[in-house]
Amino acid sequence: MKVAVTILAFCVTSLLALGLVMLYSSSMTQVGAHYLMMQLVWCVFGFMLCFTAAALDYKLLKKYAWPLFGFAVFLLLLLMAMGNHSFLHLSAPWINGARRWFDFRGIRFQPSELGKIALIIALAWYGDRYQRRMHTFKWGILFPVAIIAAVLGLIFVEPDRGTTILLAAVSGAVLLLAGVQWKFIFPPVILAAVGLVVSILHDPMRMKRIFSWLDLEQNKAGVGYQAYQAMIALGSGGWNGLGLGNGRQKLGFVPEHHTDFIFSIIGEELGLVATLLVIAAFVVIALCGLFIALRARDTFGTLLATGITLLISLQAAINIGVVTSALPNKGLPLPFISYGGSNLLAMLTCVGILMSVARQAVPAKISASDFVTNDNPFAAKAA
Repeated sequence: MKVAVTILAFCVTSLLALGLVMLYSSSMTQVGAHYLMMQLVWCVFGFMLCFTAAALDYKLLKKYAWPLFGFAVFLLLLLMAMGNHSFLHLSAPWINGARRWFDFRGIRFQPSELGKIALIIALAWYGDRYQRRMHTFKWGILFPVAIIAAVLGLIFVEPDRGTTILLAAVSGAVLLLAGVQWKFIFPPVILAAVGLVVSILHDPMRMKRIFSWLDLEQNKAGVGYQAYQAMIALGSGGWNGLGLGNGRQKLGFVPEHHTDFIFSIIGEELGLVATLLVIAAFVVIALCGLFIALRARDTFGTLLATGITLLISLQAAINIGVVTSALPNKGLPLPFISYGGSNLLAMLTCVGILMSVARQAVPAKISASDFVTNDNPFAAKAA
């Protein structure tokens, strides 16, 4: 277990270090070291949360699962209710056609990041509490879907389709692991998929994104501009990249180069080898997280570690899929690398919870082959 935790910590710190370097490289011609300094501040707070979560007993989260869930839902409701009003310098501005952030004197906080953690903890508590009833429709689907809908519905109307899809996938996986039968999962999945398709069909901006993704070449000067420029950045980097700081696409060609599309700048400046190493790091994080989940001491720990691992790895997969045009634009940051305080705090807190689960994991079983004859004081001595 120590090896898994050490590898997990190494991968996370490596991605953080890469993110800081790339943030400075991608923004030095526009805002200097501003993004770097802000991200460093968020890193300090993030590490404090990570160490605190790792040091505490993760079972304490059982006691605070529902207060935390209620607080997250309250913040999401408050975000919707504020509209164009402000209170004591707190506002909820529209940014890029969505209201997802609280703004307090220029400092932004995204409540959906808290909602991610709160939902996973609530589902882990529920799966642990009612594990003997999870095979029934009432306890396995009806009640959990109500819990999930309380968070996903509020995030969906922000609108934030990417986070909604991400959390829906993570929640479904946690429920399946908790014992819900496949036949009960399909009806809500189909209803959710139909609802998503209908909402996209009635959303001109999302429809344009879908069409531009299907035919990127024809939309490279319009809605697909950023995705097309990201592909150029990845392609121009080659195997070894143009060199740190020598990227050209960050000079206004890729608008979100320091947030959602920072992976393209990594590919341009550091090359294909670096992007493959980033992907490998996320794969290793996923494997370490699943190993910790399998060795957890109780059902709550298993469900909690699995949900957190899927949250980190699926978000990374979706972001990389968007940047490489394998998926339409979802607006999800790359964990530990993209600029943004809310997501960084949430991801480092998740890592701390994983370490707490690992710290109290079931000890490794010792096989008979691990002993030699001399270890047994009752063994017959050789003549």
